[in-house]
Amino acid sequence: MTNVLVAYGTKHGATASIAEEIGKTLSAVGLAVTVLPADEVADTSGYDAVVLGSAVYVGQWRKEAAALLQREEQALASRPVWLFSSGPTGEEEPSQATKGWRFPEKLQPVADRIQPRDIALFHGAIDWAKLGLIEKFLMKNVKAPIGDYRDWDAIRAWARGIAAALQP
Repeated sequence: MTNVLVAYGTKHGATASIAEEIGKTLSAVGLAVTVLPADEVADTSGYDAVVLGSAVYVGQWRKEAAALLQREEQALASRPVWLFSSGPTGEEEPSQATKGWRFPEKLQPVADRIQPRDIALFHGAIDWAKLGLIEKFLMKNVKAPIGDYRDWDAIRAWARGIAAALQP
């Protein structure tokens, strides 16, 4: 049985929910799946495949997800890997909302060496009640649409593509 790690970096939980949905979709086809926060992953050597994602703030991944990607680069390069980011909110396509941005520039050389099977960008969610004072100020300044814009159908479709690639 294929053993898959779905790891994530999140601040307020929206990306954790995306990772959990990816895990459910992979489990539904019989894959053995472990879903963990990135800072709880000691190493990736016990997994046949890895899905790693992060919430995006000001164009950067969360520290814990970036650290896992960098620390495990060599191990990840030897197995199938998929990467995802979540963050833009609003009605337009995520890549349009980010003006073509798909992955943190600072981490792109690591991704290039790992050669992930795919890099996805999903809409995120902003829950005003969970934001701190500084975050609220920043959201008002950049006029970020507040609300849950996650596209669960797109997330599940992407996960089904991963499952198909991992099926014997």
